[in-house]
Amino acid sequence: MKFEVLERDNQARVGRLDLVHGSVETPVFMPCGTYGSVKGMTPNQLEDVGTQMLLGNTFHLWILPGDEIIDALGGLHEFMQWHRPILTDSGGFQVHSLRDLAKVDDDGVTFRSPYNGDLLRLTPEKSMSIQQRLGSDIVMAFDECTDFPAPLADVRKSMLRSMDWAKRSMDSYNGPGTLFGIVQGGLFEDLRTESMEILREIGFDGYAVGGLSVGESPDEMFRLLDSFVPSMPPDNPRYLMGVGTPLDLLRGVQLGIDMFDCVLPTRNARNGYMFTSKGVVKIRNARYRDDPNPVDSSCSCTTCLKFSRAYLHLLDKRGEMLGPTLMTIHNLHYYHQLMSGVRDAIRKQTLAEFVGNTCSHWDLSNFDSD
Repeated sequence: MKFEVLERDNQARVGRLDLVHGSVETPVFMPCGTYGSVKGMTPNQLEDVGTQMLLGNTFHLWILPGDEIIDALGGLHEFMQWHRPILTDSGGFQVHSLRDLAKVDDDGVTFRSPYNGDLLRLTPEKSMSIQQRLGSDIVMAFDECTDFPAPLADVRKSMLRSMDWAKRSMDSYNGPGTLFGIVQGGLFEDLRTESMEILREIGFDGYAVGGLSVGESPDEMFRLLDSFVPSMPPDNPRYLMGVGTPLDLLRGVQLGIDMFDCVLPTRNARNGYMFTSKGVVKIRNARYRDDPNPVDSSCSCTTCLKFSRAYLHLLDKRGEMLGPTLMTIHNLHYYHQLMSGVRDAIRKQTLAEFVGNTCSHWDLSNFDSD
């Protein structure tokens, strides 16, 4: 991996990330392809809306179809016919979401498969082996996502366990991709700082902020990020995991975050919520039944150029498969265009003005609630 910061506007920066399967301009938003696909989208459609890099799910692909099968069929890129970069998570967050079925110890995690009840064991070494077989461009170190809320002593114990697992991940990974460490420590700034120092000592190529968007308020999250992110290594990519309203992206970029992922634009699209330059359009509302206008008159995506709100309303009401695809096309196009606008503004040293102008047109109550 090679990462170069090309332009700065205060803490925000434009960069280029060179990976095995191509280059990525940052700041970048990565759609989630949990099971080896972004639901309802072909690889060509993803390219057309401006996707540079996808996120795949180590945990789910390990269980079905299995990393050995994907490896035998040429790796995840060939398997899903996506020939641009892929980042895979470590499986730590999925284990956290299955904590009622899991038992965590210092060596790893034992849990029952949510699919068939089989007893499974995931360790840092196993996570690295899976991601190596997948052929990921960016591999995430195995970590424990700490419960929220939790006492300081419990959060510190969990953070130190993740740091031990980070070292074991580094020692065991031997693939073609690049390895990122994950900063943990809950909402405790001193624990986050300690975690970052340990990861820097290990020496990762990039650093992610994990363990957020797990129940804390946006104000609590950004209080931590405001104090912590500027102290992250300046010459390495910075990745904020699983955080992704449009407002979150803009605030994160202003703090110096380079990479984002979230299910929000695709999941919301499948449920009839579409992001626009004015706020969120809830296409299921009856007032759109005979609306001849596009979802967003300022949008150049295929959905907005060719189809009316009335047509999308009908597709949603009837449960037609085309509906989620057209709405996902729009939402991802919106997110990628937002990030493209951010990059242009940083280059021109006008990011604050861009953010102000963008937010002034939004109904922020819609963005915050949806």
